Amino acid sequence: MAAPGGSGAGTDARLDGETARWLLWDKNPLTLGLVKRLIAEGNTEELQKCFGARMEFGTAGLRAAMGAGIARMNDLTIIQTTQGFCRYLERQFSDLKQRGVVISFDARAHPSSGGSSKRFARLAATTFISQGIPVHLFSDITPTPFVPYTVSHLKLCAGIMVTASHNPKQDNGYKVYWDNGAQIISPHDKGISQAIEENLEPWPQAWDDSLIDGSPLLHSPGACARKAYFEDLTKYCFHRSVNRETKVKFVHTSVHGVGHDFVQSAFKAFDLVPPEAVAEQKDPDPEFPTVKYPNPEEGKGVLTLSFALADKTKAKIVLANDPDADRLAVAEKQDRGEWRVFSGNELGALLGWWLFTSWKEKNQDRSALKDTYMLSSTVSSKILRAIALKEGFHFEETLTGFKWMGNRAKQLIDQGKTVLFAFEEAIGYMCCPFVLDKDGVSAAVISAELASFLASKNLSLSQQLKAIYVEYGYHITKASYFICHDQDIIKKLFENLRNYDGKNNYPKTCGRFEISSIRDLTTGYDDSQPDKKAVLPTSKSSQMITFTFANGGVATMRTSGTEPKIKYYAELCAPPGNSDPEQLKKELNELVSAIEVHFFQPQKYNLQPKAE
Repeated sequence: MAAPGGSGAGTDARLDGETARWLLWDKNPLTLGLVKRLIAEGNTEELQKCFGARMEFGTAGLRAAMGAGIARMNDLTIIQTTQGFCRYLERQFSDLKQRGVVISFDARAHPSSGGSSKRFARLAATTFISQGIPVHLFSDITPTPFVPYTVSHLKLCAGIMVTASHNPKQDNGYKVYWDNGAQIISPHDKGISQAIEENLEPWPQAWDDSLIDGSPLLHSPGACARKAYFEDLTKYCFHRSVNRETKVKFVHTSVHGVGHDFVQSAFKAFDLVPPEAVAEQKDPDPEFPTVKYPNPEEGKGVLTLSFALADKTKAKIVLANDPDADRLAVAEKQDRGEWRVFSGNELGALLGWWLFTSWKEKNQDRSALKDTYMLSSTVSSKILRAIALKEGFHFEETLTGFKWMGNRAKQLIDQGKTVLFAFEEAIGYMCCPFVLDKDGVSAAVISAELASFLASKNLSLSQQLKAIYVEYGYHITKASYFICHDQDIIKKLFENLRNYDGKNNYPKTCGRFEISSIRDLTTGYDDSQPDKKAVLPTSKSSQMITFTFANGGVATMRTSGTEPKIKYYAELCAPPGNSDPEQLKKELNELVSAIEVHFFQPQKYNLQPKAE
């Protein structure tokens, strides 16, 4: 989040103005009491943190810590945000009062400020219902994908999911979907942001959430959405007889989140024996007591309890959802007894291969290939591109994030095309385009069917992944990040890359590695294009530079929209044939080391490496 600008008297006056309005408007005794206490103590530093700058509403909606003030997620900022969103929707949809919106929530809670996802969802519903707009409010926690699913299924104008996904426990978020069932993209974020600023004062009934309980405008979509979702999901069950007979055992963890019931139901829908659940992590718990970070992307640390249960029950496969169940990690026990956690790119290769293979069996007519698509984000592995080239379907890459893939998939579907699959390396998979976002529930059961099918041919996931790489070319990837809380330093680091020789030129080499082309999606420059202009949309508000190397390597450095990280993604792609994967790994590791030393310069910029 941007640091507050200005200093001295101007800042003090603005701070005083913000806190004065807060005292007038906040009806939550806990956050109000906290602000009063900070004022009484004269704790300017803490007040600056709470009131220095309003949370920025972007295409990912909001994400911040729960607590008091305009910089935090709390009752008042949720009311203000929803009032703005409501007014913006009224301007965009003349039939908003007929169609309405859907709202759901995860299990997060912050007792010290009285905030919780469920409370925020009820306040958001109150805002819409007070204006005569129907609300489909889930009565209990759901996975995030159920919001975009319900928008599409009930043809609603918009959807709100209150979740901070896999962020630390003190955070919460407010994620917004448009009437096409995909996350919002620009210019809607700007329009909503502007409308929030114009509607800061709570409306007369804003705090009275009891008004929704008897309202004819309140609908509970839970049972109907759930039934329809699992009916749609069964269309992606290709080998029911294999599923009934399989001896493969699975362990599932929902990492103290919302996934447990839904993954159990998905397995039943596929006639698979439901997975063993990790008892300590099965039920929602906003404290996430058994993990340091509730993020299965962080690897083996989050999966320790899953491995122990799998070893005990002789299960070969572990499936792990993040707390809002839109992401999925998969691990497989290897022949020598160790566990292999697949990267997002590796699972993307397996699922992409599987969905294409299963589609091809049902569609023998090769002419259908010209209308068939797969998508992935520009920082994800190019493995789908290699499969598409050989098999004859289309592959497209989009900017980072499912908002781009969801919106592009919808465009293609509306043109009569078939979208088989989309993925991003951050363990996000869209296996079934009836949800235009990543979905960890469908990905979990489809991965389980894939593993069961392979087992019937005496193959493991690891063996099949190797077969994919042999057939389509090895794609070796490595991704990590540095932590940096100072926006100015981040800006300096990227500006240095744009002026590497002091004469406004990008670098020509990185250590011993020669650079063949550069694409900068912050400035819109791409020297591989005849007119030197990038094809993908550019954004000045985030940093992102991609380097292509003479050895076939590609590396992207970018800032994160939701975390204080500078991320990097590197890949070496080899053509099909007899590549030596160990030699490729060695080459990639050397390339990554050169990028860290020469481009990140962690000592110079005081960057913290990822904690192993």
